[in-house]
Amino acid sequence: MTNLNLRLLVADDAPFIREIVRHVAEKNGIELVGEAADGAEAVTLAQTLKPDVILMDIIMPKMSGIEATKAILESLPSTKIIAFSTTDQETVVIRALEAGCVSFVVKPFKAEELLAVIRKAAAK
Repeated sequence: MTNLNLRLLVADDAPFIREIVRHVAEKNGIELVGEAADGAEAVTLAQTLKPDVILMDIIMPKMSGIEATKAILESLPSTKIIAFSTTDQETVVIRALEAGCVSFVVKPFKAEELLAVIRKAAAK
């Protein structure tokens, strides 16, 4: 399956998670256009790079993934944002979806699961 020039941004404060996402993207023909280490950086990179899909960690320094999602969608409403977190608490999932995330992935994740969610989000 080809990804139609899918441009992905990953925002996570854990370098090893960004590394895993980078590897999955490269292996599957997804262009990883940027990596953010916190929510504020995610907002800045999203404005500059205009990715199709953003993988957004919920708990990050400087600005949470929820706040970053709201800020990004204000100016880039067609961007698809997928929340991901180590917690699947219902309140966290609901807050992420209410903020505008199109999906939610719980860490740790399998590469195939992540790819399926990214492709589904990009197709919406």
